[in-house]
Amino acid sequence: MEKNKIWTLVPRPKDKNVIGTKWVFKNKLNEDGKVSRNKARLVCKGYSQEEGIDYRETFAPIARLEGVRTLLAYAAYKGF
Repeated sequence: MEKNKIWTLVPRPKDKNVIGTKWVFKNKLNEDGKVSRNKARLVCKGYSQEEGIDYRETFAPIARLEGVRTLLAYAAYKGF
């Protein structure tokens, strides 16, 4: 992941909370009612935010396919 420059791991600040994420899956239908696309989105769990602390920052995470493949390969290699 460092080689592909997917992300840089940094330590969590002691006075900050970590906002969790979850995957949201949706099927897009065409006019015939058949599935035309499968969409997946990684979103922040907004209910874990605290007023005045987490509201000032907005994140729009986008998982690139290379990053997902690398993460899955690493997880399989480590036996997660």
